[in-house]
Amino acid sequence: MIEKQIVIGLANGLEERPIAVLVQMASKYESDVYLISGNKKVNAKSIMGMMGMGMRSGESVTILTEGIDEVEAADEIVNYLKA
Repeated sequence: MIEKQIVIGLANGLEERPIAVLVQMASKYESDVYLISGNKKVNAKSIMGMMGMGMRSGESVTILTEGIDEVEAADEIVNYLKA
């Protein structure tokens, strides 16, 4: 299991388009991928779940990955969200 806390660096936070990109990115991995913000834990492969998170630029979030390709999944998602 990989768990990394980051600050979202996307200029407009996670709006519709960045969420769609994130969901596609997470879905290509076999590992479970979750984003945790406050007391919410959402499957990053779920477009509806991610839309409900409402995360903004500068907000702290934890990325949790678990599975066979967890390292690769965590690295790619961290790099995307920090951009």
